[in-house]
Amino acid sequence: MSTGLKDAPSVGEELRVPIAADVDVVTARQTARDVAAEAGFSSGDQTVIAAAISEIARNILMYAKRGEIILGVVQNGDRQGVVVVARDQGPGIPDVARALQDGYSTSGGLGLGLPGARRLMDDFDLSSAVGRGTTVTMRKWRRLSP
Repeated sequence: MSTGLKDAPSVGEELRVPIAADVDVVTARQTARDVAAEAGFSSGDQTVIAAAISEIARNILMYAKRGEIILGVVQNGDRQGVVVVARDQGPGIPDVARALQDGYSTSGGLGLGLPGARRLMDDFDLSSAVGRGTTVTMRKWRRLSP
């Protein structure tokens, strides 16, 4: 069910969703679905984008306690996409390569969050500095009709 996003971002604009509680994860998911719908993504792709955001936003809550999800629409030639930037100023990730491996978890979970989000999206970049925080940038693309 869409909430009917009135101020969907145009190409180059962005929406920010603060993440500090479980309800914020739900808000970020729904806002992303709305942005993706406005950008012409199928309901299946909207669900994929929302799932990736869920994983990343839950990591913000678990490890950094607070952060933000920034959503935007980007265009590259004959493709339009949704870009998601998740940013926190938490403890950072000491071994990014290991954190991106299936099954690796420092919280006792299944270790599927980061690698799962990476698989769901078309582009995925993670940068992290211990003691300074983590930024994840993800994109999902769709071809524009000729």
